[in-house]
Amino acid sequence: MPKKKHTDDEKKQDTTDIGVTAEPPVNGSATARADSDVEIEETECDVAIDEFAKRMELDVIYRGDNESIHFCTFNINRPGLQLAGYYEHFSAERVQVLGEMETAYLQQMTHEARKTACETLMKQPIPCFIITATQPPCAELLSAVKKYDRVLFGSKLRTTMFVNKLSLYLNELLAPSQTIHGVLMDLYGEGVLVIGESGIGKSETALSLIERGHMLVADDAVTITRVGDKLIGTSPEVIRYFMEVRGIGIIDVKAMYGAGAVQIEKIVDMVVKLEAWNDKAQYNRMGGADEYYTVLGVKCPLSVIPVKPGRNLAVILEAAARTHRLNDLGFRAADELNERLRNKHGK
Repeated sequence: MPKKKHTDDEKKQDTTDIGVTAEPPVNGSATARADSDVEIEETECDVAIDEFAKRMELDVIYRGDNESIHFCTFNINRPGLQLAGYYEHFSAERVQVLGEMETAYLQQMTHEARKTACETLMKQPIPCFIITATQPPCAELLSAVKKYDRVLFGSKLRTTMFVNKLSLYLNELLAPSQTIHGVLMDLYGEGVLVIGESGIGKSETALSLIERGHMLVADDAVTITRVGDKLIGTSPEVIRYFMEVRGIGIIDVKAMYGAGAVQIEKIVDMVVKLEAWNDKAQYNRMGGADEYYTVLGVKCPLSVIPVKPGRNLAVILEAAARTHRLNDLGFRAADELNERLRNKHGK
């Protein structure tokens, strides 16, 4: 799929090819971190007409010489104002949906006015038109579609239901994504993205977690897509379920441990960064300060785990996942300890 051109604002933010940007501290005590080892893959997309029609349950009324549709925006337009002649703020790159109101408006026009309105609209470089509620296109609209070689579909759904369905499809299809060097695991139902420098032990830790009954989503390269305010991670198809273990080589996790050891995709709930132990660094020991890792504008809770010989990283990551789940439920061990200390000194 072709890469999407960055806007001027995006270029200002992405002058060093860094796909994840740090944000200012939150509530004074929180910090945000970012990893520069990412590649932005924000895309437009060409979809075959038959594939789109099948997915959206559409009838192909006219396709002309077109084989595919080029989508470049999530937004959808109902061209009522355009049929009335207003084009000052018209976005031709949007899919155009003609509902019952637009069709009724066309029908009350004279033949000449209807012909002019349809031809003026069809002159625009629009990806496709969709008529809802099983309404047949008027002769003038169909004639203009053929004249300008546009793609026209029909849907059996009512307009609101179809627009909702199309919006979900386009959000999934065109969602911004990026590939991050790391490992994505499902630990107790929590999506844990493990990042860190090459050779720090991410894959070995993931292998230990698989042995303990957890599921692998992606190793080495994690493709993350933002859908709404959620981050969904998966593996590039060519390396799905494969893992590189230094000293052994490439292993097939699904073949070795079974289908229950792998998962196709997972929402990213938290990020764990493994880094070499530094005696001079100040690591979080009480759990009071919040840290975040920002991906595609979405902040994920971050835990920085120092690595040195003798530390059982698999157990530590399990504890991190359980702690995150308890935090989501409103329980924080540090707060509980502080409360006990206050009660003790208050007596």
